[in-house]
Amino acid sequence: VNLVESGGGLVQAGESLRLSCAASESVFSLYAIGWFRQAPGKERQFVASISRNGDMTNYADSMKGRFAISRDNARNTVYLQMNSLKADDTAMYYCAGGSLGSLAKAYITWGQGTQVTVSS
Repeated sequence: VNLVESGGGLVQAGESLRLSCAASESVFSLYAIGWFRQAPGKERQFVASISRNGDMTNYADSMKGRFAISRDNARNTVYLQMNSLKADDTAMYYCAGGSLGSLAKAYITWGQGTQVTVSS
């Protein structure tokens, strides 16, 4: 399944963004979806994941309470609502499809990423 991220941009600290991860194929609902991010010079970091039917979610500790992941299988789309953004959230954000988990190796297909930049 091909995944396409959107919704990134430049915001000020404290503001919000909603990222979208869309697929064109109906098999999208067969995949758990994870969000990861990577800042320049840093390793890829797990952000959040959601099960195939949306009944299970998982977050990295630093995102709990600020980020929310959800999905709409009728629209073949997963969302990442990001609130109270900080400068440290600046990164390229990727969505990935595969098995539910926080490790990148659990995911078999990746989008191209969307850039999030938070100015302080």
